[in-house]
Amino acid sequence: MEQLDWLAVVRHGLSTGNVTAQDAETGGAEIIDIPERDADVPLSDTGREQAEAVGEFLREHRPDLAIVSPYLRTRQTAEIALAGLDVPFVVDERLRDRELGVLDLLTGRGVQVRLPEEAKRRARHGKFYYRPPGGESWADVLLRLRALLREVREDHPHGRVVLFAHEATVLMVRYLAEHLLEQDLMELAHATTIANCSVSSWKRDGDQLVPERFNAVEHLHREDAPATRQEDVNAEPV
Repeated sequence: MEQLDWLAVVRHGLSTGNVTAQDAETGGAEIIDIPERDADVPLSDTGREQAEAVGEFLREHRPDLAIVSPYLRTRQTAEIALAGLDVPFVVDERLRDRELGVLDLLTGRGVQVRLPEEAKRRARHGKFYYRPPGGESWADVLLRLRALLREVREDHPHGRVVLFAHEATVLMVRYLAEHLLEQDLMELAHATTIANCSVSSWKRDGDQLVPERFNAVEHLHREDAPATRQEDVNAEPV
């Protein structure tokens, strides 16, 4: 099978839900009080500025195609970043964030207090295979991402493709592109917080994709760039 020449993943910009989620976690709350459903959470003003900075990055590393999560915050990030670049833009539901089911809108404390049996079950099975009732495991998300990337390689050989998605997506695309093991992915997830509007990318070397950058935020560190924030409304409760 032909390989892409370049693959990048951009995490969405700071959303209004990110700020609320961080306040809930640090304040010891059990519930993250967000009025919208997760798919409808918009970017904050800072997130819009971060998306503009991603646009400057993409002008230097021009993609042939953008594939975007259907969630509002990712679509807004892509629309702002791609403005004026004349890059085709496709929304694909396989890039949506991991669905948390009964854990949705609970903080880490909230899971421990309200769903202690689920907390125990997750500890037993581990994050990779644990599937909350009504939600997805990491392995479930990998199945849809694997199908998406295979399709992209088949339809766009030697293409330059950028994905606009979520924190977990960045980690899982790295798992797939670099042929990692479960332990590698879990150690990476434990050690790394994917920054809002960070860029991770891989380039073709023969028939393989090799790492080029990971969780890079240099484009956000211009003198006039907004401060980087790293929280995600739909991040898995600790």
